[in-house]
Amino acid sequence: MTAPTIYFLHHGQTDWNVAFRLQGQKDIPINATGREQAARNGKALANLLDDPSRFRYIASPLGRTRETMNIVRRELGLPLHGYEVDDRIKEISFGHWETHTFDELRETVSDEVGKRYADKWNFAAPQGESYQMLLNRVNSWLPYVTEDSVVVCHGGVLRVLEHHLNGTPVEDVVNLTIPQDRIYKWDGVRADWVDYN
Repeated sequence: MTAPTIYFLHHGQTDWNVAFRLQGQKDIPINATGREQAARNGKALANLLDDPSRFRYIASPLGRTRETMNIVRRELGLPLHGYEVDDRIKEISFGHWETHTFDELRETVSDEVGKRYADKWNFAAPQGESYQMLLNRVNSWLPYVTEDSVVVCHGGVLRVLEHHLNGTPVEDVVNLTIPQDRIYKWDGVRADWVDYN
């Protein structure tokens, strides 16, 4: 069976992204820049997809991914709400650390922050997840994506996919900056960021 082509999009920017505030699974909306990014990605997909209607569309259930998906589908000329949501591609949970910045956390739990920086892949914040746990969650979902698809997810999800799909070492993927205005394409062999103007 031929592997599906999957186009992955990071949700548009949020105000918490700008402030470097840990949002994790908090439901933070995209901002005006995020809406522009989503529209730009949607227009780019319109040029990349031979027939947008034949693709499967899947989003994380969080509001920022759903709004991004609605904008993308609008640009593709598709009904806004004709897509699936899946909990398994939610952002990594930062547990009790969500709503805080790392500068704030260093003032109260500096030892724990130090442990995270020493081993970002395996560290889990209190009541949160590690990247390894996130990878296990994403890997429970990926085998079910058997059709050509467009997926709107999160930066953490794209980091673990870069490790899983391309074999990029975990110590590198945890430090990757994941753009919100580009498209990450899996062609069945390798995943790469799509170049477009």
